[in-house]
Amino acid sequence: MRYLKFILVLVVATTLNSCSVYNFTGTGKIDAETFQVNYFQNSAEIVEPGIERTFTLRLQDLIQNQTNLTLTNSGGDLVYEGEITQYRISPMTATADQRAAQNRLSITVNVRFTNKKNDDDDFEKPFSFYYDFSGDSLPTGSVLTAALDEIFERITQDVFNESLAKW
Repeated sequence: MRYLKFILVLVVATTLNSCSVYNFTGTGKIDAETFQVNYFQNSAEIVEPGIERTFTLRLQDLIQNQTNLTLTNSGGDLVYEGEITQYRISPMTATADQRAAQNRLSITVNVRFTNKKNDDDDFEKPFSFYYDFSGDSLPTGSVLTAALDEIFERITQDVFNESLAKW
């Protein structure tokens, strides 16, 4: 009986994995073999040097880690492109003496996604997220690194979900 249960579990697991009925990233079956992520330009009014490269690499890494697609420089079946349209720091709360107690860094990225195998999946839309930090600090050094990590993790996951997971 124990041997039969083991075989049944093995058959079900193999079937679900090999037939692409289900995978653990939630993407389902992707009708593409390659993808390309074009360089995201920084067209925000306030320019923080290097964030466009960081975002581009983070999106490439996420797609590579969560799919079996091959990254290419041109002619990809799936194409991601766009620009960083907003980089804004704004006060969120104030102290009694009219100073910022907490600030918020907000970043918005406009993404154009093209699926050359299925035009119905194409979209262009903005994705944004924020990071709150103390009013006593500036968004530099470790504060900026932590902010970009959190913001880009959320935005890239949202782009992935919209384009491949269909969530």
